[in-house]
Amino acid sequence: MQPIRQGDVILLPVPQVEGEKIPQLILAEGEVTGHKHRITEGEAELSQKDDILYLRVFSDKALLVHEEHKPISIPQGSWMVRIQREYEPKGWRYVAD
Repeated sequence: MQPIRQGDVILLPVPQVEGEKIPQLILAEGEVTGHKHRITEGEAELSQKDDILYLRVFSDKALLVHEEHKPISIPQGSWMVRIQREYEPKGWRYVAD
């Protein structure tokens, strides 16, 4: 499986990871707009381990949506959720979406 990107959210395929379950399916919230990268269709769960967020898709696919991006189909499997960062003279910062 290849990495999947939607805006500043990148999903990287990983082996199954067990962590503390998170009761919602919001992968990231926009700092500027308040828009959310979230799963709206399919059977999935989020968990967190060592301050890293993981998405596990149980159904054949899940739909990742955001108000400013095209919906993306995420195939079944386990994914590490990463937020893109950018460099500025003061140091690294997370991209504001």
